[in-house]
Amino acid sequence: MRSGLLGKKLGMTRILADDGRQYAITVLKIEPHQVLSHKTIGKHGYEAIVVGTVETVEKKLTKPMRGYFKAHGEKFFKILKEFRVPASVAPTIGTEYSAELFESGQLIDVSGVSIGKGFAGGMKRHNFGGLRASHGVSVSHRSHGSTGNREDPGKVFKGKKMAGHMGNRNVTLQNMKVYGVDGDLLLVHGGVPGAKGSYVVVQDAVKRTQV
Repeated sequence: MRSGLLGKKLGMTRILADDGRQYAITVLKIEPHQVLSHKTIGKHGYEAIVVGTVETVEKKLTKPMRGYFKAHGEKFFKILKEFRVPASVAPTIGTEYSAELFESGQLIDVSGVSIGKGFAGGMKRHNFGGLRASHGVSVSHRSHGSTGNREDPGKVFKGKKMAGHMGNRNVTLQNMKVYGVDGDLLLVHGGVPGAKGSYVVVQDAVKRTQV
Protein backbone atom coordinates (compact mmCIF):
# COMPACT_ATOMS: atom_id res chain seq x y z
CA MET A 1 0.00 0.00 0.00
CA ARG A 2 1.42 3.37 -1.07
CA SER A 3 0.73 6.90 0.01
CA GLY A 4 -1.88 8.97 -1.79
CA LEU A 5 -2.23 12.65 -2.52
CA LEU A 6 -4.74 15.49 -2.52
CA GLY A 7 -5.76 17.27 -5.69
CA LYS A 8 -7.70 20.46 -6.33
CA LYS A 9 -10.50 19.96 -8.82
CA LEU A 10 -10.12 22.59 -11.54
CA GLY A 11 -12.99 21.35 -13.67
CA MET A 12 -13.63 19.11 -16.66
CA THR A 13 -12.58 19.15 -20.28
CA ARG A 14 -12.41 16.74 -23.17
CA ILE A 15 -9.52 15.29 -25.12
CA LEU A 16 -9.67 14.11 -28.72
CA ALA A 17 -7.47 11.04 -29.04
CA ASP A 18 -5.56 9.97 -32.14
CA ASP A 19 -8.13 7.26 -32.87
CA GLY A 20 -10.92 9.86 -33.09
CA ARG A 21 -12.48 9.07 -29.72
CA GLN A 22 -13.40 11.82 -27.28
CA TYR A 23 -12.63 11.36 -23.58
CA ALA A 24 -14.22 13.27 -20.71
CA ILE A 25 -11.38 14.37 -18.44
CA THR A 26 -11.32 15.80 -14.91
CA VAL A 27 -8.31 18.04 -14.30
CA LEU A 28 -6.78 17.90 -10.80
CA LYS A 29 -4.04 20.32 -9.74
CA ILE A 30 -1.50 18.63 -7.47
CA GLU A 31 0.54 20.85 -5.18
CA PRO A 32 3.87 19.48 -3.84
CA HIS A 33 3.39 17.08 -0.91
CA GLN A 34 5.83 16.55 1.96
CA VAL A 35 5.95 13.73 4.52
CA LEU A 36 5.96 15.41 7.94
CA SER A 37 5.74 12.58 10.49
CA HIS A 38 5.02 8.89 11.06
CA LYS A 39 2.34 7.22 13.16
CA THR A 40 3.55 4.06 14.89
CA ILE A 41 1.81 1.17 16.58
CA GLY A 42 3.74 1.65 19.78
CA LYS A 43 2.78 5.30 20.20
CA HIS A 44 -0.45 5.73 18.26
CA GLY A 45 -1.85 2.22 17.84
CA TYR A 46 -1.62 2.16 14.05
CA GLU A 47 0.81 2.82 11.20
CA ALA A 48 0.43 5.84 8.93
CA ILE A 49 2.21 8.87 7.54
CA VAL A 50 1.17 12.51 7.87
CA VAL A 51 1.47 14.51 4.67
CA GLY A 52 1.24 18.28 4.24
CA THR A 53 0.33 20.17 1.07
CA VAL A 54 -0.58 23.68 -0.13
CA GLU A 55 2.03 25.91 1.46
CA THR A 56 0.91 28.88 3.54
CA VAL A 57 2.45 31.49 5.84
CA GLU A 58 2.95 31.19 9.58
CA LYS A 59 0.65 34.06 10.55
CA LYS A 60 -2.37 32.29 9.04
CA LEU A 61 -2.02 29.29 11.36
CA THR A 62 -3.09 28.74 14.94
CA LYS A 63 -0.42 28.66 17.64
CA PRO A 64 -0.58 24.84 18.11
CA MET A 65 -0.18 24.27 14.36
CA ARG A 66 2.78 26.66 14.22
CA GLY A 67 4.51 24.57 16.88
CA TYR A 68 3.71 21.35 15.01
CA PHE A 69 5.23 22.55 11.75
CA LYS A 70 8.30 24.02 13.43
CA ALA A 71 8.91 20.66 15.10
CA HIS A 72 8.54 18.74 11.82
CA GLY A 73 10.25 20.97 9.29
CA GLU A 74 10.64 24.48 7.99
CA LYS A 75 7.54 24.73 5.80
CA PHE A 76 3.96 25.58 6.79
CA PHE A 77 1.04 23.84 5.10
CA LYS A 78 -2.64 24.60 4.80
CA ILE A 79 -3.79 20.97 4.57
CA LEU A 80 -2.71 17.86 6.48
CA LYS A 81 -3.73 14.32 5.56
CA GLU A 82 -2.99 10.89 6.99
CA PHE A 83 -2.45 7.87 4.77
CA ARG A 84 -2.35 4.35 6.19
CA VAL A 85 1.01 3.07 5.02
CA PRO A 86 2.92 0.18 6.65
CA ALA A 87 6.16 1.22 8.32
CA SER A 88 8.12 -1.18 6.11
CA VAL A 89 7.32 0.83 2.95
CA ALA A 90 6.63 4.27 4.44
CA PRO A 91 8.64 7.09 2.83
CA THR A 92 11.12 8.87 5.07
CA ILE A 93 10.26 12.15 6.76
CA GLY A 94 10.96 15.06 4.46
CA THR A 95 10.22 13.12 1.26
CA GLU A 96 8.48 15.28 -1.34
CA TYR A 97 6.34 14.13 -4.24
CA SER A 98 3.64 15.45 -6.54
CA ALA A 99 1.56 14.25 -9.50
CA GLU A 100 4.40 11.99 -10.69
CA LEU A 101 3.37 9.56 -7.94
CA PHE A 102 0.88 8.17 -10.47
CA GLU A 103 1.35 7.18 -14.08
CA SER A 104 -0.77 7.09 -17.21
CA GLY A 105 -3.10 4.08 -17.44
CA GLN A 106 -3.07 3.38 -13.71
CA LEU A 107 -6.29 2.66 -11.81
CA ILE A 108 -7.07 4.88 -8.83
CA ASP A 109 -9.77 5.49 -6.21
CA VAL A 110 -10.93 9.10 -5.84
CA SER A 111 -12.77 10.34 -2.71
CA GLY A 112 -14.44 13.70 -2.25
CA VAL A 113 -17.47 15.48 -0.81
CA SER A 114 -20.30 15.53 -3.36
CA ILE A 115 -22.08 18.74 -4.29
CA GLY A 116 -24.92 19.49 -1.87
CA LYS A 117 -28.40 19.58 -3.43
CA GLY A 118 -30.31 20.67 -0.34
CA PHE A 119 -33.71 19.13 0.48
CA ALA A 120 -34.82 16.92 -2.42
CA GLY A 121 -37.94 14.87 -3.09
CA GLY A 122 -38.18 11.16 -3.73
CA MET A 123 -38.08 11.44 -7.51
CA LYS A 124 -34.87 13.44 -7.61
CA ARG A 125 -33.17 11.79 -4.65
CA HIS A 126 -34.02 8.13 -5.35
CA ASN A 127 -35.21 8.17 -8.98
CA PHE A 128 -38.81 7.26 -8.09
CA GLY A 129 -41.32 7.18 -10.93
CA GLY A 130 -43.92 9.32 -9.18
CA LEU A 131 -47.71 8.94 -9.21
CA ARG A 132 -49.97 8.88 -12.27
CA ALA A 133 -50.46 12.28 -13.86
CA SER A 134 -54.15 11.63 -14.52
CA HIS A 135 -57.60 12.20 -12.99
CA GLY A 136 -57.92 11.71 -9.25
CA VAL A 137 -54.28 12.18 -8.31
CA SER A 138 -54.72 15.89 -7.51
CA VAL A 139 -51.51 17.92 -7.12
CA SER A 140 -49.31 15.11 -5.76
CA HIS A 141 -47.73 13.65 -8.87
CA ARG A 142 -44.19 13.85 -7.48
CA SER A 143 -44.89 12.43 -4.00
CA HIS A 144 -43.37 9.10 -3.02
CA GLY A 145 -46.66 7.44 -2.05
CA SER A 146 -47.26 5.31 1.03
CA THR A 147 -44.41 4.67 3.46
CA GLY A 148 -45.80 2.11 5.92
CA ASN A 149 -47.54 -1.31 6.10
CA ARG A 150 -50.97 -0.50 7.61
CA GLU A 151 -51.57 -1.26 11.30
CA ASP A 152 -48.94 -3.97 11.45
CA PRO A 153 -46.09 -3.09 12.03
CA GLY A 154 -47.53 0.42 12.35
CA LYS A 155 -44.29 2.27 11.71
CA VAL A 156 -41.88 3.35 9.01
CA PHE A 157 -38.80 1.13 8.86
CA LYS A 158 -35.39 2.74 9.25
CA GLY A 159 -33.67 3.32 5.95
CA LYS A 160 -36.89 3.87 4.00
CA LYS A 161 -36.20 5.90 0.87
CA MET A 162 -37.94 9.22 1.37
CA ALA A 163 -37.42 12.92 0.69
CA GLY A 164 -34.50 14.49 2.56
CA HIS A 165 -31.04 16.01 2.39
CA MET A 166 -29.32 15.10 -0.87
CA GLY A 167 -25.59 15.30 -1.57
CA ASN A 168 -22.88 16.84 0.63
CA ARG A 169 -21.49 13.47 1.68
CA ASN A 170 -18.22 11.66 1.18
CA VAL A 171 -18.24 9.64 -2.03
CA THR A 172 -15.55 7.30 -3.35
CA LEU A 173 -15.36 6.33 -7.01
CA GLN A 174 -13.30 3.20 -7.50
CA ASN A 175 -11.21 1.92 -10.41
CA MET A 176 -10.95 5.23 -12.25
CA LYS A 177 -8.24 5.52 -14.88
CA VAL A 178 -5.42 8.05 -15.01
CA TYR A 179 -5.48 9.43 -18.54
CA GLY A 180 -2.17 11.22 -18.14
CA VAL A 181 0.12 13.40 -16.05
CA ASP A 182 1.08 16.87 -17.29
CA GLY A 183 3.45 18.62 -14.88
CA ASP A 184 1.43 19.37 -11.75
CA LEU A 185 -1.84 18.34 -13.41
CA LEU A 186 -3.38 14.89 -13.03
CA LEU A 187 -5.84 14.00 -15.79
CA VAL A 188 -8.51 11.53 -14.70
CA HIS A 189 -10.84 9.79 -17.14
CA GLY A 190 -14.43 10.61 -16.11
CA GLY A 191 -16.01 12.80 -13.45
CA VAL A 192 -14.99 12.84 -9.79
CA PRO A 193 -17.01 13.93 -6.72
CA GLY A 194 -16.95 17.53 -5.55
CA ALA A 195 -17.40 21.05 -6.84
CA LYS A 196 -14.80 23.11 -8.65
CA GLY A 197 -12.13 24.26 -6.24
CA SER A 198 -12.69 21.40 -3.77
CA TYR A 199 -9.99 18.92 -2.79
CA VAL A 200 -10.22 15.19 -3.45
CA VAL A 201 -8.11 12.29 -2.18
CA VAL A 202 -6.42 10.14 -4.82
CA GLN A 203 -5.05 6.70 -3.96
CA ASP A 204 -4.13 3.46 -5.69
CA ALA A 205 -7.16 1.29 -6.51
CA VAL A 206 -7.73 -1.33 -3.81
CA LYS A 207 -9.84 -3.77 -5.85
CA ARG A 208 -8.09 -3.83 -9.21
CA THR A 209 -4.51 -3.27 -10.32
CA GLN A 210 -5.00 -3.01 -14.08
CA VAL A 211 -7.69 -2.39 -16.65
